[in-house]
Amino acid sequence: MDIKKLVRNKILKLIPYKSARKIGGTGDVWLNANESPYNNFFFLKNNYFNRYPEPQSYLILKRYVNYLNNSKISSKNLLISRGSDEAIDLLIRAFCDPNKDKIMFFPPTYGMYHISSKIIGIKSIIITTFKNGNLNFKEIKKNIDYVKLIFLCRPNNPTGKILSKKNVLHLLKCINKRSLLIVDEAYIEFIFDKNLLKYLYLYPNLIILRTMSKAFSLAGLRCGFIIANSFIIKILLKIIAPYPLSSPVIDIVSQALLKKNIVFMRNKVLIINSNRIWLINFLKKFFFVKKIFNSSANYLLVCFYYSNFIFKYLWDNGIILRNQNKNYFLKNCIRISIGTKLECLKLIMKLKNLSYNLKIRYCCVK
Repeated sequence: MDIKKLVRNKILKLIPYKSARKIGGTGDVWLNANESPYNNFFFLKNNYFNRYPEPQSYLILKRYVNYLNNSKISSKNLLISRGSDEAIDLLIRAFCDPNKDKIMFFPPTYGMYHISSKIIGIKSIIITTFKNGNLNFKEIKKNIDYVKLIFLCRPNNPTGKILSKKNVLHLLKCINKRSLLIVDEAYIEFIFDKNLLKYLYLYPNLIILRTMSKAFSLAGLRCGFIIANSFIIKILLKIIAPYPLSSPVIDIVSQALLKKNIVFMRNKVLIINSNRIWLINFLKKFFFVKKIFNSSANYLLVCFYYSNFIFKYLWDNGIILRNQNKNYFLKNCIRISIGTKLECLKLIMKLKNLSYNLKIRYCCVK
């Protein structure tokens, strides 16, 4: 039996998303997945696993509402998902008809918007940003027909740029309630005063995605949130898996949202932001660093001379980064997650060794 014939043709041809773990690497300095380098230690309070968990944990919803600190947002405006990736998939399945509707996004950006749409069979309208990271509103207006969902990563991954609120509001006016605007705020804790929560009730077609993976140091648990008007949440509840989060995940996430652990998270965000500034100042000194992009997140995008050589040199020396060379406008670019001060120092020391050796080679050749 040729099982290959039973597989959907689009899936056979699909080039899957390559996550940091799929790409692999060996070493002790992992700066490739935008994870938090700081761990917060939790212990399970509930050790009974013979019963199914709550479909949507009341305690998590309550504590996340308190964390958001917005009087207009209630648990009716929240849906808990298995990270932002499930949220993206749910939204496309709920609102888009295959072979008819479209989604839109703005590369260079997070790759799962495109992959999720291809898996489901939804056409993607790709409007590249200008080189400064701003949106091309002329092209957006021209291609808005049949677009149900627009995905905007803010701060953007992998550039770190945060689109101004003025531009986001202009985008909402451009689509004029014909589409849903989904703003992916996976990294918003690193620049929290720029969040868009207050606009949710002004724009019923605005949806915000959040995650516990980044600032909360819980990438291994897979927990995220969709924040939207109550009607959208009701629609998504129809199609989400019956038990999206396991009991241990619910247990630990509910602990992470206690006040003392939110304080822990915010303190670590301050340290990571400080480490980012420290790293920028040292990277500027290397002759093979062409450009460092402004970042409002826990990573830096850096354009190097000899980028592939530098990436492989660091890889071979146990410092694992994320090569962005094949992305739109990102030739010779490498994304560097911000680690601990020691991890950042190890990176700088390896680059110093490389810089010295390259200069020696250059002088010898000359």
